[in-house]
Amino acid sequence: MLEQIAPESVGLCSRRLERVNAWMDRQVEQERLPGLSTLIYRRSGVAFLETRGYRDRERGLPVDQDTVFRIYSMTKPVTSVALMMLYEEGRFQLDDPVALYIPAFRDMQVMEGTDVDRPRLVPARSLITIRQLLTHTSGLTYGFMHANPVDALYREHQVDFGRRQEPLADIVARLGRLPLIAHPGSEWNYSVATDVLGHLVEVLSGEHLEAFFQRRILQPLGMRDTSFTVPQHARERFAAMYGPLDGPGLSGVNAVRPADALPPSRPGGLRRLESPEDSPFLRPADACSGGGGLVGTVGDYLSFCRMLLSGGELEGQRLLGPRTVQFMTRNHLGGDMASMGQPRFSEATFEGVGFGLGFSVTLDPVRAQLIGSAGEYAWGGAASTAFWVDPSEEMIVILMTQLMPSSTYPLRRELRALSYQSLID
Repeated sequence: MLEQIAPESVGLCSRRLERVNAWMDRQVEQERLPGLSTLIYRRSGVAFLETRGYRDRERGLPVDQDTVFRIYSMTKPVTSVALMMLYEEGRFQLDDPVALYIPAFRDMQVMEGTDVDRPRLVPARSLITIRQLLTHTSGLTYGFMHANPVDALYREHQVDFGRRQEPLADIVARLGRLPLIAHPGSEWNYSVATDVLGHLVEVLSGEHLEAFFQRRILQPLGMRDTSFTVPQHARERFAAMYGPLDGPGLSGVNAVRPADALPPSRPGGLRRLESPEDSPFLRPADACSGGGGLVGTVGDYLSFCRMLLSGGELEGQRLLGPRTVQFMTRNHLGGDMASMGQPRFSEATFEGVGFGLGFSVTLDPVRAQLIGSAGEYAWGGAASTAFWVDPSEEMIVILMTQLMPSSTYPLRRELRALSYQSLID
């Protein structure tokens, strides 16, 4: 169990934190979420940690502090840290073409036009660099986006890194034969780039990705419930997956909404999408998805975030140097993500938000329409999980739940307002 400190001792107001409790109650009572866990850490400890609802509604099992959640794309920062650990060892340079290490990306082409049957392809103007993979400016995409013809090619050729019973190298080789949706460096497009980075970790380290994670990150940080497969000792604590009654389910989840879309207003109501007893996450996969394959607990992810907040070290275990963490969590784009072609993502606007090496980075809270601090870094997962780290306020906020898709409700924006309004110094 995570120890908690008095909120007032770190500048939070207990009375104002009751608003977070009321918000959590509403999510469950209105059947927006099956259950959730919310954590706020500031300065020296956990000032708020509450759970509501059920990890398994049908069996009446409540969410508690050690519930195991699918964290999906919150895996991406972990993979980025793994790669930057190898960077610190001098294994590569950020502007190296990834083709130096993965030859499948040597001769990339870009699709122009929309005709999948008669694609118009042009040679990519440059090779994809490792930095572009880290910043999602490589020209790759995701098959689940359903936004352009290349997405369809991903689905046709099974470029899917989720729980595949084949080596990462085989999936990456198929990916390298497909066109890009943009010239490298020209646009920000969410993509399988971090899965490619997971394979790059394997190539550079000579280890399977899961083994590298366990030896270099998870075990040193004491993240014993975090893995690419639900640990045997944690299976009774694994949550079910849910979606809204009118949602798309586990397939066809489109994370991107149009730029002019408003947060959806829909009645509550949930349907079960995946049972914990027969989830694919119970079975080991040959391909470990560096882009979205981990499960874990709120306490485990707090350890990862505390390591970042303290400059790469936690309780005597140093993963990265402080300068490397600072470098990773600064904006590496020419402007914000909106200026790179991505005005919205999930339920959030990307005006005033940049991207570092594995994290979104707030540049201007006013333009982003979010209470927060410049320099705050964050990301979320497809099941509506989220985290952010605010170095200025020495604060970490983590939301764990299991609702797909993540764009169903503006949960993260709501929780941001609730978290920051509780600060009183």
